[in-house]
Amino acid sequence: MASSDSPRQSFWKKGERSNTKLPGRPQQVHTHSLDTELHTMTQTPSAMAGAPGGVARPRSKTFEEYSKETDDIWDDKEEAFSDLSTEMASLEVDKRRARGRPRADSKGKGKSAELKAFFVDVVKNRGSPRSRPRSQSDKPRKAFADQPGSRERSDSPTDFFDPPDRETMRLQKFGKLLAGPNTDLDELRKLSWSGIPSPVRATTWQLLCGYVPANIDRREETLQRKRQEYYNFIDQYYGNRSDPQHIDTFRQISIDVPRMNPEIPLFQQKIVQECFQRVLFIWSMRHPASGYVQGINDLITPFFVVFLSYYISGDKNPETYDLTKLPEGTLKCIEADSFWCMQKMLEGIQDNYTLAQPGIQTKLLALKDLMKRLDESLSVHLTRNSVEYIQFAFRWMNNLLLREFPLRCVIRLWDSYLSERDGFANFHVYVCAALLAHFSTKIKAQKEFQDIMVFLQNLPTTKWRDSEIELLLAEAYKLKFMFADAPGHLTVLRTS
Repeated sequence: MASSDSPRQSFWKKGERSNTKLPGRPQQVHTHSLDTELHTMTQTPSAMAGAPGGVARPRSKTFEEYSKETDDIWDDKEEAFSDLSTEMASLEVDKRRARGRPRADSKGKGKSAELKAFFVDVVKNRGSPRSRPRSQSDKPRKAFADQPGSRERSDSPTDFFDPPDRETMRLQKFGKLLAGPNTDLDELRKLSWSGIPSPVRATTWQLLCGYVPANIDRREETLQRKRQEYYNFIDQYYGNRSDPQHIDTFRQISIDVPRMNPEIPLFQQKIVQECFQRVLFIWSMRHPASGYVQGINDLITPFFVVFLSYYISGDKNPETYDLTKLPEGTLKCIEADSFWCMQKMLEGIQDNYTLAQPGIQTKLLALKDLMKRLDESLSVHLTRNSVEYIQFAFRWMNNLLLREFPLRCVIRLWDSYLSERDGFANFHVYVCAALLAHFSTKIKAQKEFQDIMVFLQNLPTTKWRDSEIELLLAEAYKLKFMFADAPGHLTVLRTS
């Protein structure tokens, strides 16, 4: 058989017809070499020292001598281990290359910067005006494991104790989800609840709103189609803003838009106000059941700022950015994306803005009952001073706390709202309850109706940051966990 002559079989054939040494097999002893060795040792004075009866004792061999005189199966020169030798040689080359690669600074800042740039490139929508051809945009996904954030085996102890920072690790997790062929929306919600990194927030919001599909290959087509659809709405509806049946709506929009966030320069630019007027008027025309209601104008601002941040450099503040520097095509994309995401969000709370606003009435009643259960002393204090929830919390429900917090805090708050199934409808009530509980002591310190109302309408939150919002969200989640699965608590209180 041909296989009998293979290198690995040749050893055993040789062993059968030769004196090849095998492990564990007794070997023939050559007496002449032993006699010579004993004779030499008897002539050595050091060998005789301490020997009982003057009888020579063999000298102990060193390990080097033993290894030279001992044969083993692995010493056979004809055994074929060339494949293993080749693999080990290639591993040594790879290790040498790894040692020659420049390493980021010990604090991980270099890695973070490189990884941020990578994820900004990978997860940005391929349907944007500056998107690359498909063949190029697919490359970062294939080379994902080669990025600085990926772990490599290294001989350097410094590399081993140089883990990426928290932001880099979160970007890595978002990047894997967003750059995959089909984004797992449940995993994306779990990851987004504790906050979304700024470089990937625009894409994540679009996915969580349901504006773009989870399949990455369909996003470009969807974006282009939806943007063109919005441009068609402008041609169809915006020219009718001066018609008698629509002129009152457009006049109210034109009054409300300049009043939005007067302390933020971005919203005082005429080009931005014109964008908002188009978005709000077209939305009112598309939703005649509610039409335009004061308060809806505030709801577009977080989307607009998030999508603007996507297109400008990370070191620029979007709240002070001059939009005249932005290409016209880019601004049109921001406007269209803001319209569609706002519409998706309002679909879940549209009863807040229909006739008599039943959605807000229901939420105010739920908030009142929840506070009776949560903080009875505060509820008694408000009732004793004739303070009704509709007098201060109506704005909280109508504007989704946009006038209670700085815009940067609202954006962080909405990260968690979009991660919840009904965040703007149900979870928002628990956030409002947590907000009242947070200021409970200060509210109870106000002894008059007017003092209480002034405090509630001007909460000291202007200097809040993400850390305070995250504590508020944690408290709201605890309340939801306690009461959401026990609606009987609220029902008993309502009927009592």
